Amino acid sequence: MNLADDTLERYRLHAEVCKVLTDPKRLMLLDTLRGGEHSVGELADAIGVTLPNASQHLAVLRTAGLVDGRRSGTTVTYRLAEPAITEACDIIHAIVTRRRAQAVRPLADHAIANLPASS
Repeated sequence: MNLADDTLERYRLHAEVCKVLTDPKRLMLLDTLRGGEHSVGELADAIGVTLPNASQHLAVLRTAGLVDGRRSGTTVTYRLAEPAITEACDIIHAIVTRRRAQAVRPLADHAIANLPASS
């Protein structure tokens, strides 16, 4: 494999991980798992979805190698397989927070500019 092919493959794999992170519920699952292992039921309750829906999202995260699951009887417990993914999520969260704050300022300025004049 030459350097260009290697670079392209690295970016393709990068894009695959990023695609997995496009769903808000998956991001919420990763955020919940940063605190440690949780059962599927606990995760479903934590993010406010049904058990089957949580299981589907966890399967996507597991296929991407971001979480690991282990079965104990009828309970499946998940943990982060790549804890560093939370650092990437934190960076994006900081960007979103900053952009939301910037978007609110122009709206507030517009509202103040359009207040009726006091007599």
